[in-house]
Amino acid sequence: MDIIISNSSNAPIYEQITRQLKDLILSGELEEGTQLPSIRALANDLRISAITTKRAYADLEAQGFIETVQGKGSFVAGGNKELLREERLRHVEDLLSRAAREAASVGVGRQELHDMLDLVAEDGGQ
Repeated sequence: MDIIISNSSNAPIYEQITRQLKDLILSGELEEGTQLPSIRALANDLRISAITTKRAYADLEAQGFIETVQGKGSFVAGGNKELLREERLRHVEDLLSRAAREAASVGVGRQELHDMLDLVAEDGGQ
């Protein structure tokens, strides 16, 4: 599990951790039931405060992505397939919205954008 902290990012460190762990869970790289590193271990690996890591884990737990079992650790939450799907759909919608704005800014029309999406989807094995 590779988490990269960027000091040049405008996002707080805990948000960077939260976002990257969510991406790993949503992509399936971290599967249901997978144990996450302890708060202290992750903090040591990233050379950050344990309080920062604790905040990221708390946010992930509040959003239903992980579960913490007292004395055992934190695990990727199970049984939330619909929640994960909705989160992924929201992410796709955000990416498409950004692509549509970018296309509009260079004069790409709706039909041309649809054609581009069709080509990209074909290349992606869709």
